[in-house]
Amino acid sequence: MAERKFTGRHALMVFIGAFGLIIAVNIALAYSAISTFPGLEVKNGYIASQEFNTRRAAQEALGWTVDVTYSGGLVMMAIAGADGAPVRAARVDASIGRATERKSDVTPEFSFDGAAYVAPVELRPGKWDLRLKAVAGNGTGFSQRLVFFVEG
Repeated sequence: MAERKFTGRHALMVFIGAFGLIIAVNIALAYSAISTFPGLEVKNGYIASQEFNTRRAAQEALGWTVDVTYSGGLVMMAIAGADGAPVRAARVDASIGRATERKSDVTPEFSFDGAAYVAPVELRPGKWDLRLKAVAGNGTGFSQRLVFFVEG
């Protein structure tokens, strides 16, 4: 049997194949990152930063704390006042989604049951963000991003 030699042509094919694979994977990952990036949180960061301390002080003066849980297809969002009693806000808007993509985002209809806001939502296991925007009875805005986990 004749012995096969490793020639310069073989080395070139190995070199081109290895680097071609690396470049193809990098392009695929870059495309995936760009196509799923959710974008900006605010339209104008400068204006948002100018108003931040005022909004934060007003929100902290409310003394609200929020707790989110998920069980049996229900998202429960309990808002408690400084005294620990349940709070019924004048308006509540909330969306639930993943931090890394927007295609799974949902905007459930929350109803107040006397102790917490409850909404039926089917969520896959993993880490989820609840982006809450509420308005107190006195017109003070309250916004918070809460992270919760769905077991599975």
